[in-house]
Amino acid sequence: MSAEHNLQDLRLEGINHVTAITGDAPLNVDFYTRVLGLRLVTKTVNQDDPTVYHLFFADEEGSPGADLTFFEYPGAARGRAGAGMAHRVIWRVGSSDSLAFWAERLAEFEIGRAADQSSVRFADPEGLEHELRVEDVPDVPLRAFHPEIPAEHALLGFAGVRTYSLREDASRALLEQVLAAQSNGNGTLELRGARRGGTIAFDAPPDERARPGAGTIHHVAWGTTVAEHPLWHERLQAAGVASTPIIDRHFFHSIYFREPGGVLYEIADDGPGFAHDVPVSELGRQVVLPPWLESRRADIEASLTPLPDPRAGWPTADAPH
Repeated sequence: MSAEHNLQDLRLEGINHVTAITGDAPLNVDFYTRVLGLRLVTKTVNQDDPTVYHLFFADEEGSPGADLTFFEYPGAARGRAGAGMAHRVIWRVGSSDSLAFWAERLAEFEIGRAADQSSVRFADPEGLEHELRVEDVPDVPLRAFHPEIPAEHALLGFAGVRTYSLREDASRALLEQVLAAQSNGNGTLELRGARRGGTIAFDAPPDERARPGAGTIHHVAWGTTVAEHPLWHERLQAAGVASTPIIDRHFFHSIYFREPGGVLYEIADDGPGFAHDVPVSELGRQVVLPPWLESRRADIEASLTPLPDPRAGWPTADAPH
């Protein structure tokens, strides 16, 4: 098959990860592990600013498609999502009974929520919006183990994101013409590959100007395979989309570019993954640094907020699949 034909046939595997900002790593870890039941799969640092954490929450094995990440800037002021930003993360759950479970669990933690027959909406302690939805899709469910959350009600990975675009028509054109998104007929676009899919929808931006900060989304990463990742760089260049070169992020490789409506996108591949240098059982326990930062470990760890193991004292259990 020719490279040209490969470029035409490329399809993204939904959302690989979503990266946001927190001003309080201990509070962040507590909410996403204790309340939402995700697993802290990696504590590392922002490679562009190694003085701050980059925290990764996902399913039991740190799979692409369930990976919510945060840069921690200690004490960062709360931000405000606005034009040119993604503003809501949408998760899949298994059934209407799961929606009822989450509405009740959030109420027990005194977390404000809006629940109906189709979804449960809420925000984290810093204001990042989330929505839980039931979807009939073939995607493998991506669950984390939590002793208080039955496997049938666990979060199952990303369904999509909602964004505020400065230029919705141009945003849609790039998604459809370059990233091969398909309209599902209700204003939402889907990016679906052989294994997974994810959606993106557009809302009218608020009047207030966007203010990046704690509780806001930094970028949305679309997923691909190791084999096809370089082809996506070729495709972006062929379409005249300005992007970074391919960047080695130790756990995966990245290409960054900003779409016409202002949202920062990434295309991330699926290798080598979080468990390539530590056992799955040890994910999230120690600070992991890429080899080029190991010589600075002592100074880097001294600058980071101490974080306890959120699974310390938990009963042992086989990870659900």
